[in-house]
Amino acid sequence: MVWGLDAPVATFAAQIHQESRWNEQAVSPAGAQGLAQFMPRTARWLPEVAPETGKPLPFSPSWSIRAMVIYDRWLWKRIRVAYSDCDRWAMTLSSYNGGLGWLQRDQSLADAQGLDPRVWSHVAIVNSGRSPANFRENRSYPTRILHTLTPMYRAAGWGPGGCDAQ
Repeated sequence: MVWGLDAPVATFAAQIHQESRWNEQAVSPAGAQGLAQFMPRTARWLPEVAPETGKPLPFSPSWSIRAMVIYDRWLWKRIRVAYSDCDRWAMTLSSYNGGLGWLQRDQSLADAQGLDPRVWSHVAIVNSGRSPANFRENRSYPTRILHTLTPMYRAAGWGPGGCDAQ
């Protein structure tokens, strides 16, 4: 099982909305593909760590959605230290967008600066080396998904979101 009956479906829908605006044929300027905008290298790597994703088919809506949910869960499990589920979701989404390694470096830098690496708002203000444009994109990604788009999908009846307990 990846998520239970309480899966944050509104957040998953918001993430797809942010990634591709529900365009299964979307290709970003950087080369990310499909509904969930997987980079080809990530799409090829994902079945190595999560065989249940199957053969990479980023332009297949069913593969793309399944792979996104599985990858979100894979990231979620690796972010063990977060103050709240909402902080953990923000860190998961930041990792999806920019890579888990960047999040971990940002958490270390936050800690070194006396900030709490478990709190997203503390981690979100430090940059361990991304370009200014990549940093801005990465920091706006979880905010837009969790605080703008998820409430919209939740209000439309898509189910719970990642920050519902907040």
